[in-house]
Amino acid sequence: MAPLLRQRARRSVTTLGQWGWETLESAEVDLEHHIRYDALPTPGGTDQLMALVSALHAGLLDRSRPLWEMHLIEGLADGRYAVYTKIHHAFTDGVAGMRLLRSALSADPDARDMPAPWEPRATPPRPAAGPSGGDFNPFVLPGTALRTARGAAAEVAGLLPALAGSVDRAIRAGGGSLTLTAPHSVLNVPIGGARSFAARSWPARTSEAGRQARRRHHQRHRPDHVRRRAAHPVDRARALPDSPLIAMVPVSLRGDQDDKGGNKIGTLMCPLGTDLPDPAHRLQAVRAGMGQGKAAMRSLSHTQNLAMSGLGAAPLAVGMLLGRSGPIRPPNILISNVPGPETPLYWNGARLDALYPLSIPFDGQALNITCTGTDDQIAFGLTGCRRTVPDLHPMLGHLDDELGALETAAGL
Repeated sequence: MAPLLRQRARRSVTTLGQWGWETLESAEVDLEHHIRYDALPTPGGTDQLMALVSALHAGLLDRSRPLWEMHLIEGLADGRYAVYTKIHHAFTDGVAGMRLLRSALSADPDARDMPAPWEPRATPPRPAAGPSGGDFNPFVLPGTALRTARGAAAEVAGLLPALAGSVDRAIRAGGGSLTLTAPHSVLNVPIGGARSFAARSWPARTSEAGRQARRRHHQRHRPDHVRRRAAHPVDRARALPDSPLIAMVPVSLRGDQDDKGGNKIGTLMCPLGTDLPDPAHRLQAVRAGMGQGKAAMRSLSHTQNLAMSGLGAAPLAVGMLLGRSGPIRPPNILISNVPGPETPLYWNGARLDALYPLSIPFDGQALNITCTGTDDQIAFGLTGCRRTVPDLHPMLGHLDDELGALETAAGL
């Protein structure tokens, strides 16, 4: 088995109670536990597949084992099959996970005898980093320590202007690592353990529709007396808020050649323009917010981006402890875009027809929307708390409507 998939989370007295990774030998991993077989009543359709995946996604991974599962699902129409993979976010982020998927597939439709997805791939040896033992020079160490200390001091000094800039953009409801203007919405509630999932693919035209589908969702779920602009705060909280919804958007901090596991992501907050009735104006608002946020991230170092991202996510953690009535509210929803393969991919001659991303809602963020591309299509995966958003399928229709509205606004 590949080394990444043999890692088990472990903590002990020797790690001072902190979690770390223990790499098991292949013989120590019960492969039959991690590889599962499921079947739909033939001929299975997409609705049945999504219902099964929703149930599979709700189960917790066994913390005493490597934190992943893979399910082969048969019974789909036309001889197709699906593979559902669940892997803990501590193992890998979206970009590294996509690279892991690509490494298991081939661009050659005639390739055969390909290894199983969990088996290691042959990779060229990498040169060892740093000087060898024979090059060790103790006189180099003081200079290295001094440069490290100077770098750390520069990082700390840079945090103050970074924080000031983040607060200024947050006050002005701009894009950045922090939000101070996120409204209360029907999505900002405690979540349960059950999950709902819905997904669909479209021609790769735009991903902006995902942001605006929530606007229609909020309008659809507010009662008639709220549509009449009732003043009661509880009723108003169920409506589409007057101020724009705020999305938390993960941004990869990985280099192009970095395919290791773990998480290397920052986050930025983006106003979604849900208070604007015109689709073209909503698109302009999202572009402006993302542009501000990306420009701010480019001006910071890796460490500073992590620090600012941690600050931006802090309201979620505070909300879990103190409730959601404080002055600083968490972002309303998490939206992610994970670049997928740009060419057709195969596994032993079987073509990858669709790739539907499943992700995780958070306590205080009951809906996650992730999109990814495969070849000439873009797929939206909607993962939600089943108690809060039990039926996500209507939102797929809102996505389709918004794509049409954006095309009309753009004159396409």
